[in-house]
Amino acid sequence: MKLVLAIINNDDSPIVTAQLTKAGFYMTKIASTGGFLTSGNTTFMSGVEDDKVDEIIEIISKFSKKRLQPSVAQSAGLFTGGSHDMSSSSVQEVLVGGGTIFVLNVERFEHV
Repeated sequence: MKLVLAIINNDDSPIVTAQLTKAGFYMTKIASTGGFLTSGNTTFMSGVEDDKVDEIIEIISKFSKKRLQPSVAQSAGLFTGGSHDMSSSSVQEVLVGGGTIFVLNVERFEHV
């Protein structure tokens, strides 16, 4: 048995949930926040048999899309007197989304 932990963008959470449920996977969803851009994520936890790992990864990969998102880039050292000089800020697009998937061995599993 394996524990699959998948961290995906909140925008993809509804379709990933629907597709995993349709395929018969049970999961627990946890709201999480990424360190980069502090954007909202969903972390899925699912206990699966070894022979189902590739299937669950395929579903998560297929429905977790990467996308460009606007982000305000700040120049360093622009703080003066507690205020922030926004005139040196610029909007840049950064690639977000997709998924990060961990597969862990499970020594023991009990459903009570």
